[in-house]
Amino acid sequence: MTATLPSLPKLKPNPRWAKLPLFNRKNWSRVRFDDVVENFNETCDPAEAGLERVVAMEHLEPGSLHVRAWGNVTDGTTFTRRCRPGQVLFGKRRAYQRKVAVAEFDAVVSGDIYVLAPKGDRLLPELLPFFCLSERFFQHAVGTSAGSLSPRTNWSSLASFEFDLPPLDQQRRIAEILWAVDEAEQMQNKLVSTISVAQEAWFENALGGTEPNEIEINDLGQIITGTTPKTSEPSYYDPQECLFVSPADISDIRYVTSTEKRISKVGLDTGRPIPRDAVMVVCIGSTIGKVAMASEWCLTNQQINSVVCKSDHNPLVVYFALRRQQKLFRQVASCTAVPILNKGNFSALKIPFPKNGAEQVIAERLLDFESSVENAKASVEASRNLKTNLTNSLL
Repeated sequence: MTATLPSLPKLKPNPRWAKLPLFNRKNWSRVRFDDVVENFNETCDPAEAGLERVVAMEHLEPGSLHVRAWGNVTDGTTFTRRCRPGQVLFGKRRAYQRKVAVAEFDAVVSGDIYVLAPKGDRLLPELLPFFCLSERFFQHAVGTSAGSLSPRTNWSSLASFEFDLPPLDQQRRIAEILWAVDEAEQMQNKLVSTISVAQEAWFENALGGTEPNEIEINDLGQIITGTTPKTSEPSYYDPQECLFVSPADISDIRYVTSTEKRISKVGLDTGRPIPRDAVMVVCIGSTIGKVAMASEWCLTNQQINSVVCKSDHNPLVVYFALRRQQKLFRQVASCTAVPILNKGNFSALKIPFPKNGAEQVIAERLLDFESSVENAKASVEASRNLKTNLTNSLL
């Protein structure tokens, strides 16, 4: 018999919350942003300075305070602005993307990134990134941006932003709370990555270790229906809300999302519509063979082979099967200055694939992994929302 837990009484809001020490704003002082923050413009030759990493706008994740990707100086760069560990990176181009991060290593950064640090001793370095993430600050940054296609906010506009600064003891407690929530978010992010890696490793082992009579070598054309119709089908999707996906949007992330490339901005005649969960493969250039799935109805251009699985095949199984064939895609591509994998060669590719019975079992296990990933992502989103709400309430 399962014990029934007593229902908890509904807690009423504490009308005296503002009088708690952490929220008591009696001794907070109104300051301008440039009173307590400095915009560093330290420049150097990255090779002479011994720097190895390059951070550009595309390396900053919206809403995250951590730099998880970067480029290499040896690949060539024209950037000269330097950042040092502990400094805050703020993306001034398209500020609505909310790109703020704390540098954890020496690097050179794009000219579209401000390098910020506290001026003097009135503002704790640990609290600065959260001020930059606060809703009021972003509203100010977006509101003072200029330009139509690629709006940018300037330093003089950011410098004029006014806010209430807590005493140092309160700053320290607020920073401890916010970084604790951020740490929980990062742990949950690692869990998402761990499950995803385990999922891919399991599939590799399952396909490699499956009994020979459960595997067949298929022409890719036997698994997919081919490219989707070239004409628009309004009954399938809202063309004004469709995503436009280019090869640059396809990375190691499974589902493609692009909040800036709506079809209303690029025109209805630009590409071919494909449905959610269709599998896309880059068929031209240096990223040939990169694979992703459509997160929703979207459009692609001719540089992507967009394919829809036949009804008796599972798109998730097809996605993982195609990820294993990146080297094969490159080998089959034409050897020209810009390698191209045409649709004929693409459809004729022979790949090992589970037979229907085995595919169903594999698909069910992959979906179990998917459920775990989605639950972990929900925890990440909850922590991120908590961090956002706390930042906006406390600051």
